[in-house]
Amino acid sequence: MKRREFFKLGAQKAAEITADVVRAKVGLRAAKWLRPPFALPEDEFLSSCTRCDACISACPHDVLFKLPARLGNLVADTPALDLGNRGCHMCEDWPCVMACEPQALARPTPKEDADPALPKLAHLTINEEACLPYAGPECGACAHICPVPGALTWPDGLRPVIDAAACTGCALCREACIVDPKAIDVRALVPDDVMPIAGITG
Repeated sequence: MKRREFFKLGAQKAAEITADVVRAKVGLRAAKWLRPPFALPEDEFLSSCTRCDACISACPHDVLFKLPARLGNLVADTPALDLGNRGCHMCEDWPCVMACEPQALARPTPKEDADPALPKLAHLTINEEACLPYAGPECGACAHICPVPGALTWPDGLRPVIDAAACTGCALCREACIVDPKAIDVRALVPDDVMPIAGITG
């Protein structure tokens, strides 16, 4: 390999590594909020989103809000899910996605003879110390709210269990929870050491 080609290849590799590092940092920072359904990867989302608020206006359940200016100019006014306080109803026609003209929110093309997959919005876990059935009292406030078959089950008929593989993270169970603080923790779909999201609302 010629010297010039060697250095050119090295520069390309360095650029790729730099891009990967930046992408990783952006992704980790995004662990502080939750993007709307079918959002592109965070770096692509930020470069595509025009902050037009169309998706926020289109949400019939007021689950979307604009990230506040205190989080920095890079993300200020971009849409996020308020799953700390409300659940996403995963509307059949996905009005928030349909309203996104720049396609920062974009449903993937379904494969033939296959139902379109539901998006994964967040990772939910039950706080057994806060959940009433785990302490003995009967509750059942979240028993019939889950829209995804098999995601929230009651194996022993007494205590709820979340199947992480089936759960989309819509957080409707958290919204239905009657205890304070809520017995359902919400985490972004990033490494496990991310703190639970209580809800950024501005």
